[in-house]
Amino acid sequence: MDDVYAIEMLSITKRFGSLLANDHIDLRLKKGHILAVCGENGAGKSTLMSILFGLYEPDSGIIKKDGAEVKITNPNDATKLHIGMVHQHFKLVDTFTVLQNIILGEETIKEYRGHLNVFKRCFNWLNKHLFKIIDYQRARAEVQQIIDQYDLRVDLDKKVKDLSVEMQQKVEIIKMLYRKNDILIFDEPTAVLAEQEIQGFLQILRNLKKEGKSILFITHKLNEIFEVCDEITIIRKGKSIDTLAVKDTNKEEVSAMMVGRKLDMNQTKPSPVTGNEILRVEHLTLVDPNSKKRIVNDVCFNVRAGEIVTLAGIDGNGQQEVVYGIAGMKKSQSGSVFLHQEDISSYSVRKRIQAGLSHIPEDRQKYGLVLDYSIYENAVLDRYYEKSFSKCLFLNQKSIREYGDELTEKYDVRSSGDGSTVVRSMSGGNQQKIIVGREIERGVDLLLAVQPTRGIDVGAIETIHNLLLEQRKAGKAILLVSLELDQVLALSDRILVMYEGEIVGEFTPDSVDKETLGLYMTGAKKDKVNAIKENGHE
Repeated sequence: MDDVYAIEMLSITKRFGSLLANDHIDLRLKKGHILAVCGENGAGKSTLMSILFGLYEPDSGIIKKDGAEVKITNPNDATKLHIGMVHQHFKLVDTFTVLQNIILGEETIKEYRGHLNVFKRCFNWLNKHLFKIIDYQRARAEVQQIIDQYDLRVDLDKKVKDLSVEMQQKVEIIKMLYRKNDILIFDEPTAVLAEQEIQGFLQILRNLKKEGKSILFITHKLNEIFEVCDEITIIRKGKSIDTLAVKDTNKEEVSAMMVGRKLDMNQTKPSPVTGNEILRVEHLTLVDPNSKKRIVNDVCFNVRAGEIVTLAGIDGNGQQEVVYGIAGMKKSQSGSVFLHQEDISSYSVRKRIQAGLSHIPEDRQKYGLVLDYSIYENAVLDRYYEKSFSKCLFLNQKSIREYGDELTEKYDVRSSGDGSTVVRSMSGGNQQKIIVGREIERGVDLLLAVQPTRGIDVGAIETIHNLLLEQRKAGKAILLVSLELDQVLALSDRILVMYEGEIVGEFTPDSVDKETLGLYMTGAKKDKVNAIKENGHE
């Protein structure tokens, strides 16, 4: 018996100007299976999924659902065909409640249940012409049934802005299920999750598969593919290279097919040769302005030249806020930050940058880029006022273009055109490369690197790991924040574990394993290091 395909995308081609994003790509998703779609940043994965969801129309090729050809020209067409998508950057309204977000666009309108026709006519007229009276009680019952069925626990009355990233992702999944979708597309769903949260998400995928859902899973993380997927379709430079059964392949083969070469993800890291203290944080305390709760509580540590110190912990335990305090993005209630023995606690963000600080932020779109600016403009975003790039009141466009071209070539930034391309149109991984290149090329002594490999492919991860180790070798001080324990153990010289705003343990990679780190990160084991608190270092 022939395989029954839930979705077939045959010979899909899509151009953006001179860029051939999808070049006669074939993709087939079997019913009740999980198919991984993987490839380098800019390989065409998100474009292909956007075509299936109706955000783009293909230039040529056909789409079949359950064996019958279908036409998808917009997201409404996809919804009618029960195709849903969770985007890498969630599409939620922050000021709405969870319930309001889930039913948005699919509201159940309250019906008149009385017996008097005159009131019924009046009620229906108001519903049609003035405002919709939403039947929240019925909607809540339907959503609660989904929550119970799939064990997706979330508070329906909370506003989205008050939810963790993990909870926001659950809201997106419930949104898809509320619309009775049987084809589910996940675009880099674990890029924003901590390691412990990822296991919870993978279990959700298993549960959805048991319920008969067919799932397309875009990810760069090979461990996840081999845990939950049935098949892998590999795309490289806009072309489908092959589709393999997970049981018939291995991580090395898949990674080599993705980038076209064999990768070495196990870089040998020489012992650190540390120099002078570059960064010192003393008794740093930050308070949440809304809850008045301490989100960073009396944190002390230092980073020396030639070492990588990592703040590790589950997302939301204060690591990001420590970086905000160091970079000047959030005002601390108490404590001091020293750079080269100089107290920069009262400095503005720009003055801290000028003092010798570079920052790769966690949220590239919110803090790292101006999305409607070009590659050229983003390349000099924190340097445009320097003499190299401006004179008097005017920007030196020639110098900016030359620098931008060097940056894109050196860091393999791919776009549909040259450096004048607006970064909003680029893949998340290529946006990340712009930021990493820009911050490293500034050549300063302290680099704050927060989730530097989030949402990028295995080849780019290898490149960024090598770049960080090169910076370390060159005597730079690096403060790394990462949720990925493999990365933490591979790159760190010292690991500081944070839990509920405090440093609860300090380790070297050769003195700890992932299981022990996990215990400290979840608060199951607390070992406050007094030396850190008292002296800022061991």
